[in-house]
Amino acid sequence: MQLDVDVDFSQVNRELKRRGRNLKTSSKKALLITGLKGIEIIEDRTSKGRSFKGSFFKKYDAKYAAYRLARGRSTKPNLEFTGKMLGSISVVSTSKQAEIYFTRATEAKKAAMNQKKRPFFGFSRNEQKTLGKVFERYLK
Repeated sequence: MQLDVDVDFSQVNRELKRRGRNLKTSSKKALLITGLKGIEIIEDRTSKGRSFKGSFFKKYDAKYAAYRLARGRSTKPNLEFTGKMLGSISVVSTSKQAEIYFTRATEAKKAAMNQKKRPFFGFSRNEQKTLGKVFERYLK
C-alpha cells in the first residue's frame, strides 16, 4: 500500500517562523521567571545563614558581632544589616540567558567582599535542578 501526502511547504514555513518567534518570546519570559526564582533561592538561603555550598556561614568576629548587637541586629551571620545588598539583586533576560546581578555598585562591592568569606551568590546542584524545572515549566 502506498500513501501519498501532499504538503504545502509555504504554509509549513510560515508556521515554523511563527512558532520560532513565539518560542523566542517564551524563552525570554521563562528565563526571567527562572532568574527571579534564583533570586528567591539566594535570599531565602542567605537569611538562614547558609552558603550555596551547603555549609553554615562562618561566624562574625567578636568585634563585629558586638557592633551588630549594639545596633539591634542579630549576631547570626545572614548578611542582612540594612537589607540594601540583598535588596539590590535583580535579573535581566534575553531569549538565550538570564543574568542575576546587583543594581548598585556599592552593593556589588559589599557582595564581592562577603562572597570571599561567606559564599552566598551561586547555586548548588539541587538548586540548579530546581531552576531547570522552573525553566521547563514556563517554557511554552
